[in-house]
Order: sequence, then structure tokens, then C-alpha cells
Amino acid sequence: MAFPAAAATVSGIPRIVDGDTLVVQNTRVRLFGIDAPEARQRCETGTGGHWACGAAATAALRELAGQGVRCTGAQEDRYGRLIAVCRAGGRDINAEMVRKGAAFAYRKYARDYVPAEEAAHAAHRGIWQGAAERPAQVRTEARKGQEAPGRCAIKGNISARGKLYHLPGERSYGATRISTAKGERWFCSEAEAKAAGWRHAGG
Repeated sequence: MAFPAAAATVSGIPRIVDGDTLVVQNTRVRLFGIDAPEARQRCETGTGGHWACGAAATAALRELAGQGVRCTGAQEDRYGRLIAVCRAGGRDINAEMVRKGAAFAYRKYARDYVPAEEAAHAAHRGIWQGAAERPAQVRTEARKGQEAPGRCAIKGNISARGKLYHLPGERSYGATRISTAKGERWFCSEAEAKAAGWRHAGG
């Protein structure tokens, strides 16, 4: 949800928070019209593997914006962040993030970057090389009480198939519920899960 605010423009070398948030001159900025994977989110590759798409989105924004940006917006989100279009070297970096496959077009709030998303999807770039859960869905699952404790985001689930672990961003991750009462648990790494006797749900 966006709230009206006085039109503002901030310029400078930013501190990158994640794939769609940065801080410029002590102003927290949320990039307008895009939604990047969550920081710890993982996405599927086209060959059934997984990659850290959240960390890659943060790195992509750092590469695009790291030398300085000019961000302009007239609304704030509910967290008090300026919702803005940021430019670097004459380029709309919001659009570039979507074009590179480092972020989704945030269709719930704007359709400005839908063509860029469709082009990235057609070319199988970044998040579109395999299945990827939209960040809004990841956040919804977190709000339902399924947020990972600390940095331990791997879900250890017990099912008819045995003890299986699910990685963030995988297709089955959001639907998987963890019940510690049943012996299910969270893991901080795949090595930890395997050592405890769990196997990868996709493997």
C-alpha cells in the first residue's frame, strides 16, 4: 500500500539493502513497480538445480546502482520508504532489474515493467531459467507463522516419502508446513540436513 508524500528526489552513492531496497542520503528507497526475490530465497535452474536468486538480486542492484543514483518519488509505503524510480548513468535501474531477470514486475501496484518481464521470461534470464516463487508469496508464508528462525530457512518435513528437506524458493517450499511436535525441524544448511538423515525433496 502506498501513501502520498511530498515529491522527493535523492541522489548519491547508495547502500544496497536487498534487490529492491536501498538507502540514499539516509532515505530508505523502495524501487517502484518491481519485486525482487527475498534475500535468502532460492530459485530453480532449468536443469532441476537451485541457486541463490535472492543474493543474486542484491548483487545485481549493487552492480547497477553502486556508482551513484538519482531516485525520484512522491509516495511512501507503510514502512516509510520512498517509492521511487532510480536512475544510474541515464538508465532506469528498476527496468534494468526486471530486464535482467533479477526481479519481477510488481503487477499488484504497477504495470510499467510488465513488457520488460515478458522479455526476460521469453529469454529465460535470471529467475525465469526455472521455477521461482514470487516474493509476495514468500512473505505471505512468513506472515502465516512459517518464517524461518534466524538464518535457518531449510524446512525438514516428514511425509510418506520419509524425511525430506525443502529449500527456499522451491515449488513445494511455500506449501510445506513444519510441525516440531511431529519431529519436523528447520536446518541452517543442506549439510546439516543430510547429516541428520534428511534427503532433498527434489532429489
